[in-house]
Amino acid sequence: MNQDDQKKAIAAAALEYVLAETESPAPIGIGTGSTANCFIDLLGEHKDRFSGAVPSSEASAERLAAQGIPILNFAESGRMNFYVDGADEINSELCMIKGGGAALTREKIVASMAERFVCIADESKQVPVLGAFPLPVEVIPMAAVSVSLAMEKVGGKPTIREGVTTDNGNIIVDVHNLEIGDAQAWEEAINQIPGVVTNGIFAHQRAEILFTFSEGRVISVLA
Repeated sequence: MNQDDQKKAIAAAALEYVLAETESPAPIGIGTGSTANCFIDLLGEHKDRFSGAVPSSEASAERLAAQGIPILNFAESGRMNFYVDGADEINSELCMIKGGGAALTREKIVASMAERFVCIADESKQVPVLGAFPLPVEVIPMAAVSVSLAMEKVGGKPTIREGVTTDNGNIIVDVHNLEIGDAQAWEEAINQIPGVVTNGIFAHQRAEILFTFSEGRVISVLA
């Protein structure tokens, strides 16, 4: 099964899980990226089960709206049972690197309003140690140089993502060459650098359950 088919099968399994645990109608948080897009497309077939969705990006909001799913803000949704999103990397503890789509800050905000983070990621995203995927860091533009220097001090190789402005009006610094063993400690330390809005390590808000692919079938993994 190719990667696209894996993503569709994973999204379908996650939706089945969410539907079984949802009392209608309920709000749901939705992330950003190719696997999240598969979930959104399937969600449209069950939109009557949900009062609406809180998206983590303008791109996801547009895709949800195209499926006829109402877009909610937190005043309308309140706390949600589920936030469903993909990952760029995920380890055995279900800590993740996210932000390949430059939506990491809003993803963290929406995830913070959900009781359960459901991660949907194909088997290529599973890693023993985070860091092979460059770590996205959302940075206030005037701090690009100072943040880059700080990341160099800890062994990283930072590059500014060209042509990208986040939905919040900031830039993304991608940090290569990191080996992120203690994900929670790394997340906290980087967030203390002046000018950093947040970074793409999801350790404090790790996934509660992962739907992925292994040995030719969809499996679920609990944290």
